[in-house]
Amino acid sequence: MASKAVGRYLRFSAHKGRMVATWCAGAGRGALNILKFTRKNAATHIRKIMDSALANANKDGSVNVDRLVVKLITVDEGPTMRRFMTRSMGRAYRIRKRSCHVTVVLDER
Repeated sequence: MASKAVGRYLRFSAHKGRMVATWCAGAGRGALNILKFTRKNAATHIRKIMDSALANANKDGSVNVDRLVVKLITVDEGPTMRRFMTRSMGRAYRIRKRSCHVTVVLDER
């Protein structure tokens, strides 16, 4: 039985999140260690979501937590906040603050 956890409206770009997510895809218990020692901002958020998926699987009771592997991890684009920064001579430059949605699915081996 698969367990799932979703994190929505996270404040990092989907491109940076996908880079971290590819390191964890298909990994078992080692995925948490990969995320723990990765020095990327997205790694801390993805680790929290993976902990939530583990808790969801453990809540059922019939699943062996030691045999779980990352079946699917997706990082999709979320809404982009648009801000403006004032520049010289009355100009304004656009700043895009991107967000993303992360989905983690764990399944038994």
